[in-house]
Amino acid sequence: MNRTDKEAIIAEVAEKVSRASALYFADFSGLTVEQETELRREFRKAGIEYRVVKNTLAKKALEQLSGFDRVYDKLVGPTGIAFSYDDIVAPAKIIKKFHEKSGKFTLKAAVLEKQVFEGAQLDALSSLPSKKELLGGIVGSLHAPISGVVGAIGAVMRDLVNVIDAIEKKKAA
Repeated sequence: MNRTDKEAIIAEVAEKVSRASALYFADFSGLTVEQETELRREFRKAGIEYRVVKNTLAKKALEQLSGFDRVYDKLVGPTGIAFSYDDIVAPAKIIKKFHEKSGKFTLKAAVLEKQVFEGAQLDALSSLPSKKELLGGIVGSLHAPISGVVGAIGAVMRDLVNVIDAIEKKKAA
């Protein structure tokens, strides 16, 4: 690989890192081609970019940005990087599921919103609610009080109508 190709890869990785809200660095050693293809398919379905990058090039890309110093020592051996732009938890769920299924593909480190997590924290990361789950919870929380208010207003209106009816009946009698 010539210098121009390396510089292009460094620039591409740096650009992806700067856009990503979460990065997952994983060891993919021991995966078969079929397993790698399945993994890439899962990432793609979730809107996650996955790229295998030479460690030296990945480190040079990370050095162009700040806040990634604690990741440098994790860049040893085969490294695949999952770039998540939307849901920061989705890659953890995919990695955990895939690791449980194959016994391979282990998390080296994760960077979520510039916060670095060790690979051993995969269980904790994968148990966090996804963006969809959080939004569903918020909508449900908002919906419950609104429906309660609507129900209360309806009850007050029914009571008011009953009072007005009773007053009108007394006037008529």
